[in-house]
Order: sequence, then C-alpha cells, then structure tokens
Amino acid sequence: MTQSPGETELPIRTERHGAIEILTLNRPQALNTLDEPMTFALRDYFTGLAERPDVRVVILQAEGRAFCAGLDLAGWQNDGSRGELQHYWRLQRAIAGILQLMRACPQPIIGLGHGAACGMGFSMLLASDVRYGAPDLKMNAAYIKVGLGGCDLGCSYFLPRLAGASIASEYILTGKFMTADKALACGLLSEIVPAEGLLAKGLELAAEMTAHAPMGLRLTKEALNRNLDARSLADAMAVEDRQQVMMLMSEDFAEGVAAFHEKRPPEYRGR
Repeated sequence: MTQSPGETELPIRTERHGAIEILTLNRPQALNTLDEPMTFALRDYFTGLAERPDVRVVILQAEGRAFCAGLDLAGWQNDGSRGELQHYWRLQRAIAGILQLMRACPQPIIGLGHGAACGMGFSMLLASDVRYGAPDLKMNAAYIKVGLGGCDLGCSYFLPRLAGASIASEYILTGKFMTADKALACGLLSEIVPAEGLLAKGLELAAEMTAHAPMGLRLTKEALNRNLDARSLADAMAVEDRQQVMMLMSEDFAEGVAAFHEKRPPEYRGR
C-alpha cells in the first residue's frame, strides 16, 4: 500500500473485539483527510466485509483531533491526467464508491464523530447506521464553499432522509457547520457522548446488536436500507415478509424461542 510522503503508518487500522471490529481512520497529522492510499484502503476494507461473516458489527472512529476534514487533493498520484476530466472522474468515483460500499456491506456501522467532519467526513457519518458524537463535533457539506455544487458524496441523498428537506437545504445550500447539539435535535445523532467515552458507547451498542441471531442482524440492515426507498407500505412489508419467513425456518429461531421459554440467554449459531 502506497503512503504519502512523511507518513510511516498505514492510513487505516483495525482491531477486533470478538464479533465487533473497530475501524480507525489513521492520518491524524492530516486531520484524516482522504488521500489516495486511504481511499483505496477503505474501498478494499468495505468490499471485503461481504465475505467476512465473523465480523458482525463495525465501529468507525478516527485518530487525532478531527474525524475527517475532507479530501486531500494533493495526496493523489498524477497519472498524467491531473487537471483533466479523466483524473477528477477517477478521484470522484473512487471516493463516492466508499459510501455505496458502506451501505451495501451486511454489517451495521456505528459512526463515532468528534472534531471536524467536513465533506467526505460528514458523508461517512451519514452513511453509518448509527451515529454518536462528541460535544465538539461539527459537520458540514463543504463543497459549495469551494466553488462546487453543494450536493456531493451522497449528502443530497442521506441528509433529507435523515433530517428532512428543510434542514438538508439549509446546510447543503450554505455549507455552514452543524453542531453536535443541532445534529442531536434533528435526529442525526443518537446521543452526544464525552469524547473519552465514545468508543465505550459504541462497543456497548455493538454488544447489544451481536446478542441477536447473525443472519437476523444482517437481514435487518438490508431491510432498513431497502425500505428507506420503498414506494409503498406494501413494498416495505413484502421485504419484511420474505425475511421473516426465511428466519422462521432457521435453527436460530428455534433456539431463540427455546431460550425465551427457558428464561436463558440464547446461543445463536448463525444457522
């Protein structure tokens, strides 16, 4: 994996806690901005999750004083097309693809935000399934402030769905910062947690998730994703019905019922 000049560590690192994996953005000296090595490391990581059923929940956090301050334009190799359409299209699609992979991976993602989360940093938190934030968290769709359109990297998709059209328009059309208090008030954050307690909070929630049947957890994320865009109640319930019938035939369902009647914790096997 290529590293930017002056960097000695990999741009991301991972740590396992049983079925939970902690993914840490690890360019603190650059406020965790995405250069080429970090971008492709994240793409490889989220792509690989589809084939890793042993990882059941991912916690996304960042090292240093910022979650992610956006894109490091200088951190991309010049393939001879810099300044041309080809170069910027490659860059754009590489970064945007991360967000699609985050939504497509079967594992729920718990985002832990602190400090600045600008541009892509904001979008990665929006693409997470659950978000906790430190009191100093400040997020913005920074694109319009540098002469671009305000809608980029999924923010025009995620933000209206999560916070409503009025809030989304206010922040996307101006690029102004959203504080942790505002994010909590409009439902973008589940809770504001002291910075030193963010990881413990994420692990606590992840442990609650992993207490349930593995396939049930994966199917639940899939249904939630699909039903955000469901055309009708009937379409949404069709997805739910299919998943529930599948789970009714599983060994884990039989175990869950037996454990309930026997008043003991279930021992799920993912079958």
